Amino acid sequence: MIDLAGKRALVTGGGRGIGRATAVLLARAGARVAVGYRTRRPAPDPKIAAWIAADLGDAAAARGAVAEALAALGGAGLDILVVSHGVWPAVDVPLGQLTDTQWEAIRRANLDSVVYVCRAAIPHLAPGATIVLVSSTAGQRGEAFHADYAATKGAVISLTKSLAVELAPAITVNCVAPGWVDTEMSEATLKAKPVILQTIPLGRAASAEDIAGPILFLCSPLARHITGEVLNVNGGSVLCG
Repeated sequence: MIDLAGKRALVTGGGRGIGRATAVLLARAGARVAVGYRTRRPAPDPKIAAWIAADLGDAAAARGAVAEALAALGGAGLDILVVSHGVWPAVDVPLGQLTDTQWEAIRRANLDSVVYVCRAAIPHLAPGATIVLVSSTAGQRGEAFHADYAATKGAVISLTKSLAVELAPAITVNCVAPGWVDTEMSEATLKAKPVILQTIPLGRAASAEDIAGPILFLCSPLARHITGEVLNVNGGSVLCG
Protein backbone atom coordinates (compact mmCIF):
# COMPACT_ATOMS: atom_id res chain seq x y z
CA MET A 1 0.00 0.00 0.00
CA ILE A 2 2.92 2.37 0.67
CA ASP A 3 4.60 3.16 -2.63
CA LEU A 4 7.56 5.53 -2.57
CA ALA A 5 8.72 4.91 -6.12
CA GLY A 6 10.57 7.91 -7.46
CA LYS A 7 11.18 9.42 -4.01
CA ARG A 8 14.70 10.42 -2.95
CA ALA A 9 15.60 9.83 0.69
CA LEU A 10 18.50 10.55 3.02
CA VAL A 11 18.66 8.57 6.27
CA THR A 12 21.30 9.44 8.85
CA GLY A 13 22.46 6.99 11.50
CA GLY A 14 21.96 4.22 8.97
CA GLY A 15 24.94 2.13 9.92
CA ARG A 16 22.94 0.05 12.37
CA GLY A 17 19.78 -0.12 14.46
CA ILE A 18 16.79 2.08 13.72
CA GLY A 19 18.51 3.97 10.91
CA ARG A 20 19.53 0.83 9.07
CA ALA A 21 16.06 -0.72 9.43
CA THR A 22 14.44 2.49 8.21
CA ALA A 23 16.69 2.76 5.18
CA VAL A 24 15.89 -0.83 4.19
CA LEU A 25 12.13 -0.28 4.54
CA LEU A 26 12.22 2.93 2.51
CA ALA A 27 14.18 1.18 -0.22
CA ARG A 28 11.77 -1.77 -0.24
CA ALA A 29 8.93 0.72 -0.68
CA GLY A 30 10.62 1.98 -3.84
CA ALA A 31 12.59 5.03 -2.68
CA ARG A 32 16.17 5.70 -3.73
CA VAL A 33 18.03 5.92 -0.45
CA ALA A 34 21.34 7.44 0.59
CA VAL A 35 22.52 6.39 4.04
CA GLY A 36 24.78 8.35 6.36
CA TYR A 37 26.90 6.54 8.95
CA ARG A 38 29.70 7.55 11.29
CA THR A 39 32.19 4.85 12.16
CA ARG A 40 31.32 1.48 10.70
CA ARG A 41 30.17 0.93 7.15
CA PRO A 42 27.48 -1.75 7.02
CA ALA A 43 27.50 -4.69 4.69
CA PRO A 44 26.49 -3.68 1.15
CA ASP A 45 22.80 -3.73 0.31
CA PRO A 46 21.79 -3.64 -3.37
CA LYS A 47 18.75 -1.55 -2.51
CA ILE A 48 20.80 1.32 -1.02
CA ALA A 49 22.02 3.90 -3.55
CA ALA A 50 24.90 5.34 -1.50
CA TRP A 51 26.75 5.02 1.80
CA ILE A 52 28.11 8.31 3.18
CA ALA A 53 30.64 8.44 6.01
CA ALA A 54 30.54 11.68 8.01
CA ASP A 55 30.80 13.09 11.51
CA LEU A 56 27.60 15.11 11.41
CA GLY A 57 28.50 17.00 14.58
CA ASP A 58 30.68 19.14 12.34
CA ALA A 59 28.70 21.68 10.29
CA ALA A 60 30.97 21.47 7.25
CA ALA A 61 30.85 17.66 7.31
CA ALA A 62 27.05 17.76 7.48
CA ARG A 63 26.91 20.03 4.44
CA GLY A 64 29.27 17.69 2.64
CA ALA A 65 27.18 14.63 3.50
CA VAL A 66 24.02 16.25 2.18
CA ALA A 67 25.83 17.29 -1.01
CA GLU A 68 27.13 13.74 -1.48
CA ALA A 69 23.63 12.34 -0.97
CA LEU A 70 22.16 14.75 -3.51
CA ALA A 71 24.78 13.77 -6.08
CA ALA A 72 24.18 10.06 -5.50
CA LEU A 73 20.42 10.51 -5.85
CA GLY A 74 20.55 12.53 -9.04
CA GLY A 75 21.27 16.01 -7.79
CA ALA A 76 17.76 17.41 -8.10
CA GLY A 77 16.67 17.41 -4.46
CA LEU A 78 15.29 15.34 -1.60
CA ASP A 79 11.78 14.15 -0.84
CA ILE A 80 12.48 12.44 2.48
CA LEU A 81 14.89 13.26 5.29
CA VAL A 82 15.10 10.90 8.26
CA VAL A 83 17.48 12.03 11.00
CA SER A 84 17.99 9.02 13.24
CA HIS A 85 21.59 9.21 14.42
CA GLY A 86 22.52 9.71 18.06
CA VAL A 87 24.29 8.23 21.06
CA TRP A 88 23.21 7.05 24.51
CA PRO A 89 25.96 6.58 27.14
CA ALA A 90 25.18 3.41 29.07
CA VAL A 91 26.95 4.49 32.28
CA ASP A 92 24.72 6.25 34.85
CA VAL A 93 26.08 9.71 35.67
CA PRO A 94 24.36 12.12 38.11
CA LEU A 95 24.14 15.64 36.74
CA GLY A 96 26.40 16.92 39.53
CA GLN A 97 29.16 14.64 38.23
CA LEU A 98 28.57 15.21 34.52
CA THR A 99 31.76 16.54 32.94
CA ASP A 100 31.85 19.31 30.38
CA THR A 101 33.49 16.84 28.01
CA GLN A 102 30.59 14.38 28.18
CA TRP A 103 27.93 17.10 28.00
CA GLU A 104 29.52 18.66 24.94
CA ALA A 105 29.93 15.26 23.25
CA ILE A 106 26.31 14.24 23.81
CA ARG A 107 24.99 17.65 22.77
CA ARG A 108 27.13 17.62 19.66
CA ALA A 109 26.07 14.10 18.66
CA ASN A 110 22.36 14.33 19.50
CA LEU A 111 21.41 17.95 18.92
CA ASP A 112 24.01 20.05 17.12
CA SER A 113 24.32 17.42 14.41
CA VAL A 114 20.54 17.29 13.92
CA VAL A 115 20.44 21.05 13.45
CA TYR A 116 23.39 20.92 11.03
CA VAL A 117 21.83 18.19 8.89
CA CYS A 118 18.44 19.90 8.77
CA ARG A 119 20.02 23.26 7.98
CA ALA A 120 22.01 21.73 5.11
CA ALA A 121 19.13 19.67 3.70
CA ILE A 122 16.13 22.02 3.96
CA PRO A 123 17.11 24.21 0.97
CA HIS A 124 17.11 21.05 -1.17
CA LEU A 125 13.76 19.61 -0.06
CA ALA A 126 11.17 19.42 -2.83
CA PRO A 127 7.61 20.69 -2.31
CA GLY A 128 5.66 17.96 -0.56
CA ALA A 129 8.78 16.60 1.13
CA THR A 130 8.84 15.33 4.67
CA ILE A 131 11.28 15.31 7.57
CA VAL A 132 11.19 12.73 10.37
CA LEU A 133 13.40 13.25 13.41
CA VAL A 134 14.04 10.51 15.97
CA SER A 135 13.77 11.54 19.62
CA SER A 136 13.09 9.32 22.66
CA THR A 137 10.73 8.81 25.56
CA ALA A 138 13.57 10.32 27.60
CA GLY A 139 12.86 13.60 25.85
CA GLN A 140 9.30 13.53 27.21
CA ARG A 141 9.64 12.28 30.77
CA GLY A 142 13.35 12.78 31.43
CA GLU A 143 15.77 10.07 32.49
CA ALA A 144 17.55 10.08 35.82
CA PHE A 145 21.34 9.82 35.55
CA HIS A 146 21.06 10.53 31.83
CA ALA A 147 19.98 14.16 31.96
CA ASP A 148 22.34 15.03 29.11
CA TYR A 149 20.69 12.53 26.77
CA ALA A 150 17.17 13.47 27.87
CA ALA A 151 17.83 17.19 27.42
CA THR A 152 19.07 16.75 23.87
CA LYS A 153 16.14 14.51 22.93
CA GLY A 154 13.68 16.98 24.44
CA ALA A 155 15.27 19.65 22.29
CA VAL A 156 14.73 17.48 19.20
CA ILE A 157 10.99 17.44 20.00
CA SER A 158 10.96 21.23 20.25
CA LEU A 159 12.91 21.46 17.01
CA THR A 160 10.30 19.26 15.33
CA LYS A 161 7.45 21.53 16.35
CA SER A 162 9.35 24.67 15.39
CA LEU A 163 10.23 23.37 11.93
CA ALA A 164 6.71 22.06 11.34
CA VAL A 165 5.36 25.60 11.52
CA GLU A 166 8.36 27.19 9.83
CA LEU A 167 8.26 24.90 6.79
CA ALA A 168 4.49 24.60 6.36
CA PRO A 169 2.63 24.22 4.09
CA ALA A 170 5.18 22.81 1.65
CA ILE A 171 6.97 20.39 3.98
CA THR A 172 5.77 18.23 6.88
CA VAL A 173 7.95 17.64 9.92
CA ASN A 174 7.28 14.94 12.51
CA CYS A 175 9.08 13.06 15.22
CA VAL A 176 9.16 9.45 16.41
CA ALA A 177 9.86 8.87 20.10
CA PRO A 178 10.96 5.29 20.76
CA GLY A 179 11.14 3.74 24.19
CA TRP A 180 13.58 0.92 24.87
CA VAL A 181 14.77 -0.64 21.62
CA ASP A 182 16.75 -3.86 21.42
CA THR A 183 19.69 -2.58 19.40
CA GLU A 184 23.44 -2.61 19.82
CA MET A 185 23.31 0.66 21.74
CA SER A 186 21.10 -0.66 24.54
CA GLU A 187 21.74 -4.41 24.36
CA ALA A 188 24.04 -4.58 27.40
CA THR A 189 21.71 -2.49 29.57
CA LEU A 190 18.65 -4.56 28.69
CA LYS A 191 20.52 -7.74 29.61
CA ALA A 192 21.86 -6.29 32.87
CA LYS A 193 18.53 -4.79 33.96
CA PRO A 194 15.71 -7.19 33.03
CA VAL A 195 13.41 -5.19 35.33
CA ILE A 196 13.20 -2.64 32.50
CA LEU A 197 10.84 -4.93 30.61
CA GLN A 198 8.40 -4.82 33.54
CA THR A 199 7.88 -1.11 32.85
CA ILE A 200 6.65 -1.84 29.31
CA PRO A 201 2.97 -2.88 29.14
CA LEU A 202 3.55 -4.87 25.95
CA GLY A 203 6.23 -6.84 27.79
CA ARG A 204 9.20 -6.44 25.50
CA ALA A 205 11.60 -3.91 24.08
CA ALA A 206 10.96 -2.84 20.52
CA SER A 207 12.98 -4.14 17.61
CA ALA A 208 14.54 -1.70 15.18
CA GLU A 209 11.89 -2.72 12.67
CA ASP A 210 9.15 -1.81 15.17
CA ILE A 211 10.40 1.79 14.99
CA ALA A 212 11.18 1.81 11.28
CA GLY A 213 7.58 0.90 10.37
CA PRO A 214 6.03 4.04 11.91
CA ILE A 215 8.80 6.13 10.35
CA LEU A 216 7.90 4.66 6.96
CA PHE A 217 4.26 5.62 7.57
CA LEU A 218 5.22 9.22 8.38
CA CYS A 219 7.27 9.37 5.17
CA SER A 220 4.35 8.17 3.07
CA PRO A 221 1.36 9.94 1.52
CA LEU A 222 -0.80 8.30 4.19
CA ALA A 223 0.59 10.87 6.65
CA ARG A 224 0.29 13.90 4.37
CA HIS A 225 -1.98 15.79 6.85
CA ILE A 226 0.21 15.13 9.91
CA THR A 227 2.85 17.65 10.93
CA GLY A 228 4.42 18.76 14.19
CA GLU A 229 3.48 15.49 15.89
CA VAL A 230 5.40 13.16 18.17
CA LEU A 231 4.56 9.53 17.45
CA ASN A 232 5.28 7.41 20.51
CA VAL A 233 6.50 3.90 19.79
CA ASN A 234 7.23 2.57 23.25
CA GLY A 235 4.98 -0.42 23.99
CA GLY A 236 2.87 1.75 26.28
CA SER A 237 5.66 2.72 28.66
CA VAL A 238 4.93 6.44 28.25
CA LEU A 239 1.32 7.41 27.56
CA CYS A 240 1.15 10.98 26.26
CA GLY A 241 -2.06 12.71 25.30
